[in-house]
Amino acid sequence: MEWIDAATASERLGVKPATLYAYVSRGVLQRRHSDDGRRSLFSAEEIERLARRGRPRSQPPELVIESAITALGVDRPHYRGLDALGLALTGDYETVAAWLWTADPSLWYPRPSPTTPPHPPATPPAPRPPATPPDPHPSAVPARQMDSHPSATPVDPHPSAAPAHQRDPRPPARQGDPHPSTHQKDPRRVAGTAAPGSQAAAPHPTTETSAQGARIRWPEPWRCEDDALRAAVTAQRGLPDDLLPLDRLQVITTVLGASDSLRYQLDPASVAATGRRMIAGLVDALPQLSEPQGDSIAERLWSRLCPRPATPGLLNAVQAALVLLADHELAASTLAARVAASAKADPYAVVLTGLGVLGGPLHGGASYGAERLLAEVSEPRQAARAIAERVRRGERIPGFGHSVYKNGDARGALLLDLVKEAAPGHDRITAGVAVLEEMRRRRLPERNVDFALATLTAVSGMVSGAGEAIFAVARVAGWLAHAMEEYDRGALLRLRASYTGPPVERAPTGPPVE
Repeated sequence: MEWIDAATASERLGVKPATLYAYVSRGVLQRRHSDDGRRSLFSAEEIERLARRGRPRSQPPELVIESAITALGVDRPHYRGLDALGLALTGDYETVAAWLWTADPSLWYPRPSPTTPPHPPATPPAPRPPATPPDPHPSAVPARQMDSHPSATPVDPHPSAAPAHQRDPRPPARQGDPHPSTHQKDPRRVAGTAAPGSQAAAPHPTTETSAQGARIRWPEPWRCEDDALRAAVTAQRGLPDDLLPLDRLQVITTVLGASDSLRYQLDPASVAATGRRMIAGLVDALPQLSEPQGDSIAERLWSRLCPRPATPGLLNAVQAALVLLADHELAASTLAARVAASAKADPYAVVLTGLGVLGGPLHGGASYGAERLLAEVSEPRQAARAIAERVRRGERIPGFGHSVYKNGDARGALLLDLVKEAAPGHDRITAGVAVLEEMRRRRLPERNVDFALATLTAVSGMVSGAGEAIFAVARVAGWLAHAMEEYDRGALLRLRASYTGPPVERAPTGPPVE
C-alpha cells in the first residue's frame, strides 16, 4: 500500500490541511504516523477514492489541533499514552502533572523512600472482574450497584497490544515530542523536573506504601513564596465569606501573576516551574479550614475545602480525582487556554482564561449543579421528585451524560468506587445510588465524573463548590501542558466564522450635498 504525506493528500483533495485532519476526526479518513513519529501519512488509495467521490458535506468543518498530550479512548483519557485510570491509582497529582509537562519516562522509575523497603516500578493493579457483564446500553437496563462500572475492565484502544494492566506503565522513549530535550531547570526555581539530557539533577519521585497501596509521590512539596501568598490572601479580604472557591481562585491567579517577574519566560522549563508555583499558590491562598495532614497538593487542598480531617480513603479519592481531571484533550476551557497561549499570553493569563470557561454549567460547573441535586435528596425516596422536576422544566440533569463517552465515563465510575470503599454505608452514597437508579429507570444518560466529584465532596463534608475547586486546580496541569505546545508551535490560532447575517452591502455615502 502506498502512503502519502499530509501536504500531498491535501493537494490531491483540493482542501486545506485543517480540513484534511477534520476528515480524520470524523472518521472519513484513516491515518498513521511515520516511523520517526513526525509526519502523518495517508493511504493514497483512500485519498483517491475520496477525491473521485467528492468532499463529504454531512457535517460542518471542525477545528483540528494536533497534540501529543491526551488521547480520548472509548470511556477514558490516556495521558501521553498512559491510561489515566491506572495513573489515578498509582501516581500522585504532582508526578502526573510533571508527566503531562515533560513526557519524561524517568518519572516512572521511582526510587524507594528511606523509610520503606525497595519496590519495583509501580504498575496499575489488575482489574477486578465486573459485577455484571458489560452492557452496550447502560441507560436501558435495571438499576445496578455503584461498583458495577466500566472501569472494572480497562478498554485498550489498541487491541493487538497487551492489556493496559499488563503493560509496563513506563513509556518508551519517544521521537518527535514537541519539547524533546529542552527542559533545562531554571536555577531561579526550585523543585523542578529535568528531562533526559538536562544539565541539572531533578528531584525524583519515590514509591510510598499505605493502606491504599503503593503510590508514586513527588519528593518535594510545591511551594509559592510567602510574599505572594500574603498578597493573594490580602486581596480576598473584601470578598463575601460565602463566595465559591472557584471565584477566589480567579482572584488568587491574578495576584500571583502580578507578583511573578518570570511569568513572561515561555520556555518549557520556566512554564513548568511557573506551574508548580501557581498550583501551590492557588491552594495555599484559599482560606484554611483544617490542619493539613501532609505537604502534597491533595492534602493541602483538602484542608482548604473541608473543616474536618481527612480519612485515608477519602484523601486517596481526592488524589485520584486530581489525576483523573488533570486533562481531557480539547475541552472547552482547554481550547480557550490554547487560543490565549497561541497569542503568547503568559501562563497566568492562560489559566485565568481556562478558569473563566470552566465555571460554566456545561463544563466544570456541572459538579456544582450535581452537588445541589444531591443536597435535595436527603433520603432515597426524594430522588424521583428531584429528577422529575428538572425533567419537567426541560433542564439538563447535572452530572449525567457526556459528549464524548456516550456509554459511560470510566473516570466517574472509578471515582465513585473509591468513595464507596472509603465510606461504606454513608447516607450521601445511598442518596447517590437512588439518583443513579432513578436516572436509569427513566433511561436517561449515564453518570459522568462531575456526579462522582459531587458525591465525593458531599461524603467528605466539604464546602459548597468544592468540586469546582478540585476540578480547577487539577486542570491547571493540562492547561499549561497545552500552553507549552502552543508556545512551541508559534502560530496564532485564528478560527473563521461562517457568516449567516444580512447581505453585505457597501457603506452608505450619506445624503447628496446641495
